[in-house]
Amino acid sequence: MTTQPFLAVTHFAALESFLSGMGTVFRKFDEQDSGCISYGLEIAGSRWFVKAASKATGVCSLRRAISVHQAVSHPAIVPLVHSFTTDEGLALVYPWVRGEVLYHPTRSRHGGRATPGSPMARFRALPIVRIQAALGSVLSAHLAVEQAGLVAVDFYDGCMLYDFSEHRMVLCDLDEYRHGPFTLEADRLPGSTRYMAPEEFSRGSLIDIRTTVFNLGRALRLLLDAGDDETRWRGTPAQLAVIERATAPEPERRWPSVRSLTDAWHAAA
Repeated sequence: MTTQPFLAVTHFAALESFLSGMGTVFRKFDEQDSGCISYGLEIAGSRWFVKAASKATGVCSLRRAISVHQAVSHPAIVPLVHSFTTDEGLALVYPWVRGEVLYHPTRSRHGGRATPGSPMARFRALPIVRIQAALGSVLSAHLAVEQAGLVAVDFYDGCMLYDFSEHRMVLCDLDEYRHGPFTLEADRLPGSTRYMAPEEFSRGSLIDIRTTVFNLGRALRLLLDAGDDETRWRGTPAQLAVIERATAPEPERRWPSVRSLTDAWHAAA
């Protein structure tokens, strides 16, 4: 078992100088939409992912992430192993997980999902059995989310990390997940419009597990299609019918739980 080198760290003034003193920073992610800055750090042959925030909104999101990881763990969710404060804000430590994010939420936005050679395009070109297995991991992780009393917020392909060599899907950046149900007190929730349910755009609406069912239905629809235009479905008609119920505009018409969606999906496959 790899020894976690951050256990004694509770606060450090300047993050980058601290990380450079701990080991070798081999990657820096500083174009994220969230405003957070992340680092790939190697210490004595072990690799770690350190995500930091200095602005109030980012710090709030990272504090929420701590709460999420305290509530739920699953083999397909990258675990949080430590957190510490800095003079500017908060930092979280995760193990470095090999893979490629299916869509990078960067400010410069080079390319896109459909760009040849992009992670999403390569994922969609995989044999169906590989894609089905990856989707099974996504659903299984959300069964644990449901059991923990959480609902998905800001779930989209930027949360999906796929290892093309080991053919393994894991989820990351679930910082906005929350205990639910809850009433939306803003004009909209954060997230990708391609994945969001109608109630996520309506102040005063109820956000509950049926919202998560919608988000997952969209993930199933988008990842088992050959393109972003949603005209090249690779699954079965029975699976498409499961998705249509999951993504019904009215929450009461959807599958009532992640468990019922998952059972229907596996039966349709």
